Amino acid sequence: MLKRIMLVSLLAAASLWGGDRLTGRNDATRSAVIARNGVAATSQPLATQVALDILKKGGSAVDAAIAANAALTLMEPTGCGLGGDLYAIVWNQEEGKLYGLNASGRSPRSLTLDEFRKRGLQRIPAFGPLSLSVPGAVDGWFELHGKFGKLPMEELLEPAIEYARAGFPLSEVIAYYWRGGARLARNPNFAKTFLPDGRPPSEGEIFRNPDLANTLEGIAKGGRDYFYRGKVAKTIDEFCKKNGCFLTERDLREHTSTWVEPVSTSYRGYDVWELPPNGQGIAALQMLNILEAYDLASMGHNSADALHLLVEAKKIAFEDRAKYYSDPEFNQLPVQQLISKEYAEFRRRLIDPRRAKRRYPAGDPVLQDGDTIYLTVADKDRNIVSLIQSNFRGFGSGYVPDGLGFSIQNRGELFHLVDEKHFNIYEPGKRPFHTIIPAFVTKNGQPYLSFGVMGGDMQPQGHVQVLVNMIDFGMGVQEAGDAARFRHSGSSSPVGDVMTDGGQVALESGVPMEVLRALTQRGHRIRFSTGGYGGYQAILYDAKNDVYRAASESRKDGQAAGY
Repeated sequence: MLKRIMLVSLLAAASLWGGDRLTGRNDATRSAVIARNGVAATSQPLATQVALDILKKGGSAVDAAIAANAALTLMEPTGCGLGGDLYAIVWNQEEGKLYGLNASGRSPRSLTLDEFRKRGLQRIPAFGPLSLSVPGAVDGWFELHGKFGKLPMEELLEPAIEYARAGFPLSEVIAYYWRGGARLARNPNFAKTFLPDGRPPSEGEIFRNPDLANTLEGIAKGGRDYFYRGKVAKTIDEFCKKNGCFLTERDLREHTSTWVEPVSTSYRGYDVWELPPNGQGIAALQMLNILEAYDLASMGHNSADALHLLVEAKKIAFEDRAKYYSDPEFNQLPVQQLISKEYAEFRRRLIDPRRAKRRYPAGDPVLQDGDTIYLTVADKDRNIVSLIQSNFRGFGSGYVPDGLGFSIQNRGELFHLVDEKHFNIYEPGKRPFHTIIPAFVTKNGQPYLSFGVMGGDMQPQGHVQVLVNMIDFGMGVQEAGDAARFRHSGSSSPVGDVMTDGGQVALESGVPMEVLRALTQRGHRIRFSTGGYGGYQAILYDAKNDVYRAASESRKDGQAAGY
């Protein structure tokens, strides 16, 4: 598997494949999928086929996305599940409007900051009983379905139920990440559910999850209340009482998703849309605003000059992320100021074009002006959904409630515990800072691109790199995702980490050696990594020809397909 990842990294940047049909460049690992009636791009080929089947039955883009997501809760539990959260951006063609959904869960009401302090903790442990928060994904499905669905929920969940009972063959990249689940073997019910025969399943092995099938069947027949007011909520409550967790029936019963207005900035004539915090989407908008003043195209793709500016813009945006991004129900967040062009101009002055900074201060915009899955689906009516769903780290907390077939997320790890004035300080009933972000781009008020790049802190960086590849460097939708990427790590974070040494820049192998030397001379600390560069899926609407172009990169098992 490691050899495969290295090979993909080399091929993506060494231009060894057939090229991109739109640009004539040679950086794409395959052609984009072009279709007229409907397309889907997910991180697992069988889930993509599930989505297409729903579209062919007359289902909407949202119907197909729900069906694919349900299949992925079985097929890719290393990245998503019924115990996780969900965010979505939906283009509704009839209204010519974008809708945003925040289906993330909140912290347990019975768990207080004092409890962490009694235990002498300054950070919430990644795995175990203290990192659990309410799973929001299932409620997200029903919110999306209630507004945009056509087919009954039972029909949408049927493929996942059938696969869970009969089994499916594990794909290569997911099998590689599944091995990390072995460390959770002692957590309640984890081995029974995810480690058949006492070990992680291998590539090509048939994996079954009858408990998950039963849970999905209950949801299909009993609706969202089966999960939040019925058997699932009761089971989680009883499980938590036995195992030192703090989630209760009340936490699930009182859970609600939130419809939000997507926020945007313009970048060279394109309107880029993200969801507001508690997610980190606006970091991508802040980076684009900073970068817009530079002529990146003249610098050359992945040149030292261009990469230096991209990395420094990321550092600046992430300092604001560490300070401000949090649950808006608990704080007055300066979102519009953070994503304004005026604020970007002020922050841009901090960049030295010849030297990497070890640390940037967080800004004061008020004073200036006053492991995840991603999928996207488009239907014949030109409705498009950009959806992301996650357990957070791999299988989440590793705590599997009795007989339910899924692990509860550990998103609560991302609360801050030390400074009570910090925007992201832990509080009961509060949404934690979130990393998962769907994205959308419109041009002249019409849909242009639905896309995402899953992978923790990589996500805003990935969004910006894909858009710069397409808008500044003229790449097509497939090539833009396949091109070699960078990933900067070590920025300050909402949990209390502080960048003091400039962090590190990981580069895929296709970046030329002379560029690495030039970046090192400017003060960047370079490291080599074969993974961690995200998982890209995208759908571009070609208005001129009235067709879709879909892409799925080769770093993952994914597939784009259409009809």
